[in-house]
Amino acid sequence: MALDILFLGGTGIISTSSVRLAVERGHRVTVLNRGRTSSRPIPDAVEQLTGDVSDAASVDAALQGREFDVVAQFRAFLPDTVRTDVARFTGRTGQYVFVSSASAYQKPPASIPVTEATPLKNPFWQYSRDKIACEDVLVAADRDDDFPMTIVRPSHTYDDSLLPTMGGWTDIARMRAGKPVVVHGDGTTPWTLTHADDFAVGFVGLLGRPAALGSAYTITGESAPTWNQVYTWLGHAAGVEQPHLVHVASERIAREVPDLGPGLVGDKAYAMLFDTTRLRRLVPEFATTIPYAEGARRQLAWYDAHPDAQVVDAELDAHFDRLAELG
Repeated sequence: MALDILFLGGTGIISTSSVRLAVERGHRVTVLNRGRTSSRPIPDAVEQLTGDVSDAASVDAALQGREFDVVAQFRAFLPDTVRTDVARFTGRTGQYVFVSSASAYQKPPASIPVTEATPLKNPFWQYSRDKIACEDVLVAADRDDDFPMTIVRPSHTYDDSLLPTMGGWTDIARMRAGKPVVVHGDGTTPWTLTHADDFAVGFVGLLGRPAALGSAYTITGESAPTWNQVYTWLGHAAGVEQPHLVHVASERIAREVPDLGPGLVGDKAYAMLFDTTRLRRLVPEFATTIPYAEGARRQLAWYDAHPDAQVVDAELDAHFDRLAELG
């Protein structure tokens, strides 16, 4: 059955693939975002509306009271945004899908694999605590007012243009220049990486499903290389047979480069493996079709075809020089 789906967002790392797949499956798709130029084009069949989710008046003006079978919220990071959505879409949608984050799961995890029953508790990263607070709003709305919500928790999801390492293209440039590349910890921690095209299968598969209402679903693939493997595969794809990896404790990196700290000590420093049984019961076609060994090759091919994206962060590069000396 074709659904009327509103994507709040729609041109980001995660959402673009989901918009594309929803259109391919015959759904009627509307995207509302700020209307800025994006390197990720959306299909011609998509209706485009302009509004900023942080500006309630602009969203209300763009929607003009319309109703949708599904509202998919990719751009809510604070609970006030979700409260506004609950008020706005009550009685106007059959399913509100909130994109949370697997970083909200307990850190460090008491056990792995992580499931939807794992506690939500991250004392290290404000982003994750804000996502938990957003979920709390929805759980209360479901419990008290039968608001038709579904929560999804992706982990590290990437597309061909989003490199997963601390430095992004700066790391690749260092590899190609023969410079040492900083890896957090000892590099042996397994880390789940999910391509956005695989995420989309799980996400779109949950849309319009009454059985999905009132529940949370982890959407992650099964590709979980160590960080040493991630950097080495990227090096191979970049034509560097043996990149020079220097291991530095996450806590030291956080002190030297505070902007990197929360994502490291609040997420990437821990082994994160997930059990997606709950999702696969409803969406049995969900699977990993792009393991990261292939993802790394695709990413370097994309960057080599887009030289304008090969931007080195000079400040971060200098930080890495100092950290490499410490390592």
